[in-house]
Amino acid sequence: MNKNTYIGIDHDIQGGMTHIGKVIRDAWVFDLLPETETCEGWLPAQIHVLYEKVYAAWEPYAHLPSRLPPELQAKYMRIQEEAITRGRENGWDPELGDDD
Repeated sequence: MNKNTYIGIDHDIQGGMTHIGKVIRDAWVFDLLPETETCEGWLPAQIHVLYEKVYAAWEPYAHLPSRLPPELQAKYMRIQEEAITRGRENGWDPELGDDD
């Protein structure tokens, strides 16, 4: 694989609990990507385009999960809970360090 391509959320550090991982999970919430899409092999420009789509999808809700309609809020919570579990299993610590 090209060193400039994304490794995929399922192979990302700390179980995908990264900025790119969040963009991908949010894309799943808004059905911008199917939940089976890991973005493995994507170029940075493709990730950037996805980020812009996700940002636009959040705008009507002021980028707040609490403002999502119930069905999207439930999907968001399910995806986040699964990500947190996977992240913790892969060494992710939600506490910020001195450098964060």
